[in-house]
Amino acid sequence: MRALAVSILMLFVAGCVTQAERAAQVQREVEEMIGVYGPGCEKLGFKADSDPWRDCVLRLATKDKLERRDFTTTNCVGSRGFFHCSTF
Repeated sequence: MRALAVSILMLFVAGCVTQAERAAQVQREVEEMIGVYGPGCEKLGFKADSDPWRDCVLRLATKDKLERRDFTTTNCVGSRGFFHCSTF
């Protein structure tokens, strides 16, 4: 029993991400955003590596992420085992 608890604990600890790994992941995400949206912001007239250009990159990335998200809502109405659910 103790061996099982120790092995489960080891799995949880092994799954943790260190701060350095998380910082590297965030840096990769930022570099990907710059690679994808940076040229578009330059075509829109923003000077590269300026604050308005960075704002443009962030806005385009956020807009794209929101457009890709699937927004659905499910409503259920009823009582005591008789339910009618609708998904929009």
